[in-house]
Amino acid sequence: MKIVMAIIKPFKLEEVRDALTGIGVHGLTVTEVKGYGRQKGHTEIYRGAEYAVSFLPKLKVEVAVAADQVAKVVEAITASAKTGQIGDGKIFVFPIDHAVRIRTGETDADAL
Repeated sequence: MKIVMAIIKPFKLEEVRDALTGIGVHGLTVTEVKGYGRQKGHTEIYRGAEYAVSFLPKLKVEVAVAADQVAKVVEAITASAKTGQIGDGKIFVFPIDHAVRIRTGETDADAL
């Protein structure tokens, strides 16, 4: 079992969700986050004054999947979240040691 965590642009969420649903992923967690990568923020003009925006709004999407689904999930997220512009995001994959479905007590792969 693995957790696939993707940091994406907020307006790409529906496309990513549709792509994941299309490959059979039925659950995901989305968190609003702020951060920056190589672009290191940007400047904006508000009411005539220029100011720096150091942390850009992003979404963190987390999906727990079986290990054999990781490549398909990463490919689906990459294809649907890509704009070709700086700040498209990153994908990280982490191992899951143990999972439990609270309602039923199912464990590991059955809990996904």
